[in-house]
Amino acid sequence: MPGYLEIIIFAVIVLLLFGTRVPSIMRSMGQSITEFKKGTRDAEDELKPDSPRKD
Repeated sequence: MPGYLEIIIFAVIVLLLFGTRVPSIMRSMGQSITEFKKGTRDAEDELKPDSPRKD
């Protein structure tokens, strides 16, 4: 199990290597999560057509 110092060093190295791409990666992940939640909500609506949709 790595200690806190190793995790901090790893995080700094990752930020140095991928620092310019991190915001776009996080934005893409957020959009993906939003689309996934929307898809699961739509699938639930298809399974239960008599229930009103919550927005």
